[in-house]
Amino acid sequence: MKTVITSKHHKTFSIEFVKDYLITMRPYLLFVSGVTGICGMSFVDELPISKSILIFLASFLSYGFGQALTDVFQTDTDSISSPYRPLTQGIVSKSQVFSISIIGLILCISIFSIYNPINLLLGIVSGLGLATYTYFKRKFWAGPFYNAWIVGVLFLMAFLCGSELELITGNHKLVYSLSAVYWGYANFVLVGYFKDVEADRETGYNTFLVVFGRRMSSIASNIFGVLTVISTISVFTYSNSLDKLLEQLPYATIILAIGIVAMFLCQAFVHLIKNDDGSSKAISLSVHAYILLLTSIIVSNKGEWIIPMIIFYVFFNLTMIFRPAKNQI
Repeated sequence: MKTVITSKHHKTFSIEFVKDYLITMRPYLLFVSGVTGICGMSFVDELPISKSILIFLASFLSYGFGQALTDVFQTDTDSISSPYRPLTQGIVSKSQVFSISIIGLILCISIFSIYNPINLLLGIVSGLGLATYTYFKRKFWAGPFYNAWIVGVLFLMAFLCGSELELITGNHKLVYSLSAVYWGYANFVLVGYFKDVEADRETGYNTFLVVFGRRMSSIASNIFGVLTVISTISVFTYSNSLDKLLEQLPYATIILAIGIVAMFLCQAFVHLIKNDDGSSKAISLSVHAYILLLTSIIVSNKGEWIIPMIIFYVFFNLTMIFRPAKNQI
């Protein structure tokens, strides 16, 4: 039975609305798009600090605006699985969230486009991808794959802010990193579906979990996790000897090892999920693994960024601690 609490909508741009919109953005997951953008930037040779900050902010906020936008189209299932959200409670309206999300995404795309006009096209394509994601989420064969290519485009947009499109060709390290982004995020999406099985089944979302069940989905997640780890390791071993990694890239290699452990713990925990409420540990680990593995790539490219990345990871953990619903990721 759906749990929907009707309420008078907050006035747009009031303090209450801003607070409720921030909850809708899921601040603890802004770090997912943030680290993706930073990873793309780390492949650029020279990037002024002011430019880096703007690209980071556009990357960081894009997840929140995109998440809020997709939420507008799936309040049916969210009202069951995530009744705490202001949108499902009716505290903020769909039109309010839709308008602010579109404006926010336009601002983010504009920043990317200033530094490379081709990002305007990529931004429009990814924006259309976000707007149509709910349709593909209903298809068991599409959800994680469809969502992951959008995040992959974000990685490329950040890279293209300081590079040209033709530089992607033949850049094996960049391609391996893009693969890590794709499979790592696809895994996060798939594991995230574990918390919504009952709600998705009731509302007609034929996700992989709904169609094939938890056991097959756990195996699929294992495959995604292994592909993520292999892709990340390939970034390191492409131009470095495996036995000399710790000597040549000590900090990046340590972060890589921690990220691999987090990923394999995630893959173990997905097999232990018996119901929707028992999925939060695996989902949390999938996010930690994604951020850590991409951070290892970032530090391997830009060793001097290790302190900012440590601070980034600390803030991620703080936002996870203070999220409004502890069983939701």
